Formats: sequence, structure tokens, C-alpha cells
Amino acid sequence: MHKQYNMYQFLVKPILFRFDPEKVHHFTFSLIRTLSKIPFMKNIFRGMYCVNDKRLERTVFGLTFKNPVGLAAGFDKDAKLYNELSNFGFGFIEIGTLTPKPQEGNPKKRLFRLKQDEAIINRMGFNNGGVHDAVTRLKKNKGVLIGGNIGKNKITPNESAVEDYKICFEALFPHVDYFVVNVSSPNTPNLRALQDKEPLTKLLMTLQTMNDAKDAPKPILLKIAPDLTNEQLEDIIEIIAETKIAGVIATNTTISREGLQSPDKEEMGGLSGKPLTNRSTEVIRFLAEKSNKAFPIIGVGGIHSAEDALEKLAAGADLVQLYTGFIYEGPKLIKDINKKILQEL
Repeated sequence: MHKQYNMYQFLVKPILFRFDPEKVHHFTFSLIRTLSKIPFMKNIFRGMYCVNDKRLERTVFGLTFKNPVGLAAGFDKDAKLYNELSNFGFGFIEIGTLTPKPQEGNPKKRLFRLKQDEAIINRMGFNNGGVHDAVTRLKKNKGVLIGGNIGKNKITPNESAVEDYKICFEALFPHVDYFVVNVSSPNTPNLRALQDKEPLTKLLMTLQTMNDAKDAPKPILLKIAPDLTNEQLEDIIEIIAETKIAGVIATNTTISREGLQSPDKEEMGGLSGKPLTNRSTEVIRFLAEKSNKAFPIIGVGGIHSAEDALEKLAAGADLVQLYTGFIYEGPKLIKDINKKILQEL
């Protein structure tokens, strides 16, 4: 299996990493889509990367995941490639962040590779084609377990933010398996203020009330920033108990720049990748221990190896998600994690 590793690390990645990261992202999407249209390619991808074993199955917040390794939001924002990406062995795929109206996001250049740090800084700003556009593509789902990550439009003031989340919730409800409320991106002005106890409780209460009115409610999760203090994390535990939402995704990108080596380290935006590994695990452990494992946690942030993933699971995560590690390590990482989980059983 060493060849697969070589192919991505020594052939594919060095070429891709020579070009602008955002252009490469679009190019990679086109390439995967084109290759996936070749009749036998889907089976080749699956044969190379999928680990099918009943022992990997996880039942979390009432959903059955065929394995615990998911793709984090931000990679397939507009639900354009989730069917094809599932062939790389992911147990679930989170789309978004979606907003009610389409928006361009922040001016380019807004995505930076920090190669020395094995990290990425992004200040995309919820660029997406709008929730209704994504719904048309989600109707073509071929059995992929999907999370819908929702946010607010940049032009929507925080006082009216709840309305944006409600629109996204209603539009996506028939087409996703779980929801993620994103109030932790650093790239939409003042968005993180919605993490404060009062506005967050109101937002989650509103969505949970809408959810409870449905015939079959769906899990709602909250995605939190790694930059919260212990007091704020204790507030989060209280809010979850009060609003009865299903769980937490820990964590989003960080605004910290501690210990970075790369020339682009001062760029504005959210930092993801290796520098986040320890902090996101700390947040997972804190939430799991302080709440006495009262709710499920999806662990994300700096997973670049199977060991990183197992560390998050040991700290109290029920599932994990990849983003930057997937870009730096390639799809073999998903297989490595699933194989390592099986070895440890």
C-alpha cells in the first residue's frame, strides 16, 4: 500500500502545491468529477481507500455511520461533490457553510498554505451559492450520510441572524441527516459574538423548537471555536443541557498564531491544520470530562495521522472529521485511520 502514499505525497501534492490554493481546489474538484464519470473509476477509488468492516460502524445521536471518519464543512461548501468524495472512504460528509442568499465571500486572495507549519489560513467568508442552490444537488444523493452546516449572510445584522439560520434549517431539513450551527467562523464580521450565552441560547432554542415540531426531528450540533476560555466552554455545556441540542463539533479554525514559522503567518483569517491539533483535543477532553460525557462530540482540528485521530477519540470524541489533513496527506489518511481503529479493537 506504500505506493498510494508515494503517489499522493511525491507526485500529486508537489504539483498541486505549486499553484494558488483556491484555484487548485476548483481544479481538484473538476478532476475528481471527471475521473468519477469513467465507469470503473468509482470502484478503483473505493478499492483503494474504503475500509468496509461492520466493526467501524458507530451509532451517534441516533444515526448510523459506516465509519467514524468524516469530511469537515468548508471543503464541499455547495454540495457539488459529496457523492464522488464518499468514494474515498469517508463515513459521512458535511456540506456548507450555507447561507440563505448566495454570496461571493471575501476578496481574493483569501486562502494561504503555510507549508512549514502544515497548516492553512483561510478568510473565505462563507462564499457559497446559497442554500436553495445546494438543495437542488442534494436531491441527487446516492446514499451518503450528510451534515448540513448553516450560517448567516454577511449583510444580515446579528439581531436578525436567527432568521437566516431558520431559512437554512427549513430548506435543508428534508435533505440532510444532521445540522451544524456555525457561529464560530472568524471570517464573518461579529459572527463569533453569537457564541455568547444569551444570543446562542436563543438561536439554538429557536431551531430546536422548529426541530421538535417535525415528525422526525434531526440532530442539531453546535460548532465551536478553539479560542473559547474554560468559562465559555462551561457555558456551552450549560447551553446544551438547556436547549437539548444533540452535540458539539470541536473545533473550528483558530485566530491564534502561536509558534508559526511560515511567511504567511500574519494573514488574517482562521488557521487550520497541525498547529490546531493539541488545542482542539484539549477542548474535546474538557467538554467530555466536565459534562460527564453528556453529549456526543465530533472532533476536528489538526488530524494529520491515524494517531492524531485516535487521540481525539480517546479524549472523548465519538467521530472525527478531516479537512487540512486531507489536503496535506491525501485520501490514504482516511484508510489509515479506519485501519488503525480496527487494529486497536
